[in-house]
Amino acid sequence: MEIDRRAWVAFGLGLLLALAPLSTLNGDPLDSPSPLPLPRGERGRREGEAAALASIHNEQASHLALLGVDRWQHTGYRGQGIKIAILDTGFRGYRDQLGKTLPTRVVTRCFRDDGNFEAKNSQHGILCAEAVHALAPDAELLLVTWEPDSSERFLEAVRWAKDAGARIISCSILMPSWSDGEGGGDFHQKLRQILQGSDEGALRSASRLNSSQSSETLFFACAGNTAQRHWMGAFHAGTDGFHEWQPGQTVNNLRPWSSERVSVELYGRNATHYEITVRDEKGEEVSRSKALFGISGPSIAARFTPDSQSTYQVRVRLKQGKPGSFHLAALGGTLSTVTSQGSVACPADGPEVIAIGAVTSTGRRLDYSSCGQESHSLKPDFVAPVPFPTTVRSQAFTGTSAAAPQAAALAAVLWSRHPQWTGQQVRAGLVQFAHDVGRPGPDCETGYGMIALPDTP
Repeated sequence: MEIDRRAWVAFGLGLLLALAPLSTLNGDPLDSPSPLPLPRGERGRREGEAAALASIHNEQASHLALLGVDRWQHTGYRGQGIKIAILDTGFRGYRDQLGKTLPTRVVTRCFRDDGNFEAKNSQHGILCAEAVHALAPDAELLLVTWEPDSSERFLEAVRWAKDAGARIISCSILMPSWSDGEGGGDFHQKLRQILQGSDEGALRSASRLNSSQSSETLFFACAGNTAQRHWMGAFHAGTDGFHEWQPGQTVNNLRPWSSERVSVELYGRNATHYEITVRDEKGEEVSRSKALFGISGPSIAARFTPDSQSTYQVRVRLKQGKPGSFHLAALGGTLSTVTSQGSVACPADGPEVIAIGAVTSTGRRLDYSSCGQESHSLKPDFVAPVPFPTTVRSQAFTGTSAAAPQAAALAAVLWSRHPQWTGQQVRAGLVQFAHDVGRPGPDCETGYGMIALPDTP
């Protein structure tokens, strides 16, 4: 069939005129139609959000200046060449933050039994990662989660992070009963071997590293917010057989923060068996302790879902063995009788871990920030100022959870300036540059002082 080319030419010209922008017809420019104005309420909302965001960014800039990081970033030291692993249990919605508060690309890995990386309805890990990215924007981030209550799965996560090239790990989750409360036990021995590259998996990883790259990994952890919900001391039976928290008092009152699960955990060095009972205001038992699966030693926990308006009575009695010293911590509530010393919680209590406490911007220790013991190795190692300004949520990111990622990121900036340094040299640099706060010299409340970088990189 023959095609009438003249008809197709006419059709094409008509189509071209129909599709041509109005501004080019006849060669005469025309004004583009103005966009419809936003409703007054919507315009006000957007302007308010923009102003709030600008204010938070200004607060972050001031925070970085307080730590001395701003000058290092401007000089070009921004954590480049360093991988940082964030170990946490709350990463839900992290994709929404990529290219905003987080890098455009992150690596994720899940060690939960159900394989669901975003299973927990929490953004805690995202907040930690935001703090790291703000201080060390060129560092690569690995986001890692694990099965709750499983120390072995946690250690697998640490081993994977090291194998993936992480030179720094940051963790702001507490697991008090995984340790004896003083840095000892099987968990810390295994963690130390992984970080030092002396366990079997780490040795395989080290063999794949460039010979010029250190196989050391620095592990930063929050000291804990347990100074006001922790007790430590020797067991002393009262007339009713229960432990006396102070002379004549065998009840330690617990007040929950909310209706979420409370865990009362007991741990220590001695292989003595204790029992925790929790009763409500009517005297009815609501929980009795059980041994924690996979944890060696005397670690036990009594867990229950509370009425947020009620007060509960915690008692401890000796079941078997010779009485000795123990630690008790309440997760999800406060205790009426406490001792702040020795409250630095696992994993931060280990000597292989750099424990970070929380202070105000002027260096005053916050009352909840966990403390070490005068007679033991220094804990916490350092402190960092909180809150950290965040764009992820309206509520401030505070506590020692916000302190640990700042220290990890600051170490990455320092390491990017001195890539030939070993992990121990970076750690020594942090000690050298820290600002002494609190009592003069290193102490069990603020460690070596508030993290900082010197004026000149």
